[in-house]
Amino acid sequence: MDYPLFLVPHIGGSWLIGAVAIFHVIIAHFAIGGGLLTVATEQIGARRGNALWLEFARKHAVFLVLLSSVLGALSGVAIWFTVGLVHPAAVASLIRNFVWGWAIEWVFFIVEMAAALLYVGTWDRVSRRTHLAIGWIYFVAAYLSLVIINGIVTFMLTPGRWLETRAFWDGFFNPTYWPSLILRSGIALMLAGAYGWLVATRLPRDGERAELVRYLTLWGIAGVSVAGAGFAWWAGNIPAEARALIFPAGALLRTTYALGLVALGVLAALLVVVGFLAPRAFGVAAGILAIVLTGTYFGAYERVREGSRKPYIIHGYMYSNGIRVDEVDRLNRDGVLTKARWAGVGLAVGPTSLGQQVFRAQCQMCHNLDGYLAIRPLVAGQDAEGLAAFLEALRAGRPGMPPIVGTEKEIEGLAAYLASLGETAGGVK
Repeated sequence: MDYPLFLVPHIGGSWLIGAVAIFHVIIAHFAIGGGLLTVATEQIGARRGNALWLEFARKHAVFLVLLSSVLGALSGVAIWFTVGLVHPAAVASLIRNFVWGWAIEWVFFIVEMAAALLYVGTWDRVSRRTHLAIGWIYFVAAYLSLVIINGIVTFMLTPGRWLETRAFWDGFFNPTYWPSLILRSGIALMLAGAYGWLVATRLPRDGERAELVRYLTLWGIAGVSVAGAGFAWWAGNIPAEARALIFPAGALLRTTYALGLVALGVLAALLVVVGFLAPRAFGVAAGILAIVLTGTYFGAYERVREGSRKPYIIHGYMYSNGIRVDEVDRLNRDGVLTKARWAGVGLAVGPTSLGQQVFRAQCQMCHNLDGYLAIRPLVAGQDAEGLAAFLEALRAGRPGMPPIVGTEKEIEGLAAYLASLGETAGGVK
């Protein structure tokens, strides 16, 4: 709200953030689970003197480090870039409250990347004991990075006692911190097993590979079990308003939630059938399918988690359009444009122009004129008087939507602007 917005035509900023974030978190969680799988497999292979398992660990390490250090790091920077542009008020709030948390996470990330490069670069060049120590440092640093980020991410849906105390630890160890950490740990194990299957297809097809496939299947099944338990615990600790957007029949996020459960169930069946009953029939198609199903479940969870925050970006503190809860009364009295003076830059003077400024300030964060959550089709054929009455009814908000704020003059201007959009709903602007 305090800053000019970066608008993404047709798809909206939320979809841009979601696309970048889901791509990144899949790689980031694989970096954790895959790191644990790699070093654990190397240790087991070295203890048994099993050359096939050591070869798998080496191939998996190269794949893991290339994926996480290139695409993972680049998409991590892209997240900061996109969220900073699309929702600067929320990002500024998170930085103010958790600046030392972010700083610690960056230290863990640097250690993680350095250890990952050393782990691959010193393979067969240092003693096994030293090499394993580097691998374990990599995994621990990667997991501690999740430990920190998880506290900040879960805070946005369940800030808990922080709303009263504004204390760092009250916000960090919030009601969904531990359930989410368990869920994400399970997802990391699922991704490790799925990507491990894909790497295993490059090994000779024999009895030893079948044993390795069963071993990787155990990682996937463990991940499914842990993630399922974590999600059930998470769902029991989210606010009632969030549950109302997910679980009842016809709820906004019900379909996405169901899609995630179906993907999880199909993945479990795939793991059991191919991993245990027919490991010799295992191939590239099974590995790719396992990755797709894991990504579908994870993406569905992230969509549900993000969507269930509505109408907030930080539950109970800041609405999705950047207006803080404690600002509503003042903005109704003084006007929403006292907070967003940038909204009028480049616009003409007049009631409709005033309404366009109000739309820019508190509606365009979520709604496009056309495309995703399009406004133009919704107001087609409606006059300004009817729209003004409708907007007045929205001053208290509605499920999943922030309250409309502003002076009476601003609301009348917004109604006039929306009515002008309805006149061009046929596509002539």
